[in-house]
Amino acid sequence: MDTLQTMRAFVSVAETGSFTGAAQQLNTTTAYVSRAVASLETHLRARLLNRTTRRIALTEAGQRYLLRCEQILAYIDEAEAEAGDAHARPAGKLKMHSMTGIGQHYVIRAIAAYRQLYPAVTVELTMANRMPDLLDEGYDVAVVVATELPDSGLVSQRIGKTYSILCASPDYLARCGQPKALAELAEHDCLRLLSPVIALDKWVFDGPFGQEMITLGNSPFQVNVGDGMTEAIRCGMGIGVLPVYSAVDGLCDGSLVRVLPHYRLQRLNVYALYPSRQYLDAKIKTWVEFLRDSLPASLEADEAIVGAGP
Repeated sequence: MDTLQTMRAFVSVAETGSFTGAAQQLNTTTAYVSRAVASLETHLRARLLNRTTRRIALTEAGQRYLLRCEQILAYIDEAEAEAGDAHARPAGKLKMHSMTGIGQHYVIRAIAAYRQLYPAVTVELTMANRMPDLLDEGYDVAVVVATELPDSGLVSQRIGKTYSILCASPDYLARCGQPKALAELAEHDCLRLLSPVIALDKWVFDGPFGQEMITLGNSPFQVNVGDGMTEAIRCGMGIGVLPVYSAVDGLCDGSLVRVLPHYRLQRLNVYALYPSRQYLDAKIKTWVEFLRDSLPASLEADEAIVGAGP
């Protein structure tokens, strides 16, 4: 027995005062309505309606049950309306994950602009340099940086692209000299940025001679956050790899110098990940569209400041 359908049939009979009227209201047959009410009474082991040839009247139990049914069906109709509206109107909490560097430099700023358009959306942002498990951790969407994505069954959209560059402080270069070729990096203190998307012991470059790779020796320092690496380089600890967005402020204020400016590390893609295309919630859809429209311009503006390289 479909309890909700039988409840709707019973409420309709009570409202219209007849099985025929209920059948017309529900766009079904009188026989179906009669069977539905009879099934409901059998299930409840209580008579809900007193029937005569001329009229139908609610019993005392029927009156109490009608009140509950009306409340329950109203809640269900409201819930269905809210769920359906979620596909049309952005509202509610958007639980989001972002890798730290791109989150600090772009995503938070984008969230502020997005909420100017959709103030009914609230955002819970977690930042960490890892690939999140969206389903197990309950995220609606993630912003990740990677050369490519593993096959995960998630929906992905590429919303931008970026790369990393070599930087050092003016003080370090004054002490140790400016390298003129990749091979000379072996003579310098090379700082390691721990990253889920860049190999720890290898730097792969795109440059004037195509793709080249160097293997790093012992490093005096390693850190897992781009802004931490920026500070270590500013302090003169050595030469390090920085994403463009982590390097741009230091290059502008002179606290950083780009090393080997004709080289850059392999280009990385920025992806938005979310669990499913079907019945996509409006807040996820509009957020991904907003990032896709706004992020490339921000990335390109910073690339123009540091120099596009090869």
